[in-house]
Amino acid sequence: MGGSSRGEFQRLHDVLDAAAEDAPDAPALSVDGVTWTFQELRARADALSAHLADRCAPGARVALLAHNRLEYVAAYYGVPRDGRVLVPLNQRLHPREWADQIARSGAALVIGEPDLLGRLADEGDLGADRPPLVPITELPWDGPVPERGSRSGGGSDEVAWLMFTSGTTGRPKGVRLTHGSLLAGLRVSASGRPVRPGDVFCTPFPLCHVAGYQVMLHHLFRRHAVVLRRFRPADLVEATRRHGITSLSLAPTMLEDLLAHLADDPVARDALRESLRVISYGSAPMPVPLLRRVHDVLGCDLNQGFGMTELSGNATFLSPADHRAAMASRPELAVSAGRPADGVEIGVIGEDGAHVSPGALGEVVVRGAQVTPGYWDDPDATAEAFAGGWFRTGDVGRVDADGYLYLVDRLKDVIVTGGENVSSREVEDVLRTVPGVGEVAVVGLPDPRWGQSVCAVIVADGAPPPAEELIGACRARLAGFKTPRRIEYVDALPRTGTGKIRKSVLRARLAER
Repeated sequence: MGGSSRGEFQRLHDVLDAAAEDAPDAPALSVDGVTWTFQELRARADALSAHLADRCAPGARVALLAHNRLEYVAAYYGVPRDGRVLVPLNQRLHPREWADQIARSGAALVIGEPDLLGRLADEGDLGADRPPLVPITELPWDGPVPERGSRSGGGSDEVAWLMFTSGTTGRPKGVRLTHGSLLAGLRVSASGRPVRPGDVFCTPFPLCHVAGYQVMLHHLFRRHAVVLRRFRPADLVEATRRHGITSLSLAPTMLEDLLAHLADDPVARDALRESLRVISYGSAPMPVPLLRRVHDVLGCDLNQGFGMTELSGNATFLSPADHRAAMASRPELAVSAGRPADGVEIGVIGEDGAHVSPGALGEVVVRGAQVTPGYWDDPDATAEAFAGGWFRTGDVGRVDADGYLYLVDRLKDVIVTGGENVSSREVEDVLRTVPGVGEVAVVGLPDPRWGQSVCAVIVADGAPPPAEELIGACRARLAGFKTPRRIEYVDALPRTGTGKIRKSVLRARLAER
């Protein structure tokens, strides 16, 4: 590939520098039909870095509130180039949630799209000490750039991104992702999800999620990344025709929608079948019937990844060969999360913290350079997560004798709906504020489209509050995807002998209805 070897990279911007030196005029990034070359992307990233140098000191947090757009990827590289920390905000959250994350990160300024900044200002309750709100459209993207050798950032252990996750204890945690952990995540994915010569990658996932690392993965190999503003099958078909997409990242629900669209458009189906080499997916296993439909309609390979924000991306992969085996003779592999890629270790521990034998259930733990060094301003949560020297994922699973990971349940009741994580306790805390709610439990129920849907179970204190009032309270304070789709009223919640709610029993009862 020329230029610096991947092993020499110390900071995220090294990836972009090497690509811009080796292939300055090659396409790097496309959004909404506009393409930047590697040279143009680097110029924008460096201009942003120079602008931030005049506004805030190294170490300052810079929040970003925007939909998918070209400048978002420039911020991936440009904000941490000289020591600032990028804080991506999920644009789907409620303005009060944005304000909370801005305050907790201590952001020195907020860069965002004007309409989102307007919502933040009107509904976010930022307080008197709110940071400056800077429209992304007014930044000097074509301004002067620093000299190539004048970088003021530190080493690979410096925090590059501070990315909030929905968490599992009711309040999102800020995950510290360093230059080193993110670069290690790229190396791991390069092993488990190889990038081929001539690949053109496409993703519709929000760049505020850690899944955006896949854009940088393809830049590592000087490959073109196409980012959709949102997922719409017709837009994906058009992007494939325009750019010759060979590699695609989708959630299983998106694949369902794509196949439905292609059933009515054989010309589009043939165009994708001719172009696509591999589809990568995550967030949920691929049912064997859907796996077969994808293979029959599109004829391409499939690759699944399991990861999380704390892992700077994916750690295990179910390879194309594994998917073919699942269709041919080993259907159990379809529900596996795959095997760890080079550079990462996966284990399973029991309640005593000791590693269990193959096939036994326990908590899934991970060790490797891609793992976060800890949470932002939360030493207790960090100590708990790293008890025993491994990162504790909070997932219950098992690893078989062949090294395949199978996830069974979640220790802390995170609901995964449409690829988004929802903390049940966070929703419960809102519902408890509604008059008439005595007790509440929020669980995830199987949903054929979204993977899981949010269901609230209420024990009333007197007259039961109307479902509309409960849903309205959530909509006023939480993101739409966190709002319960189903409200159930019961006389009592199932509990253990020590008084804990037995959510597994509750889920089973609700599923029977």
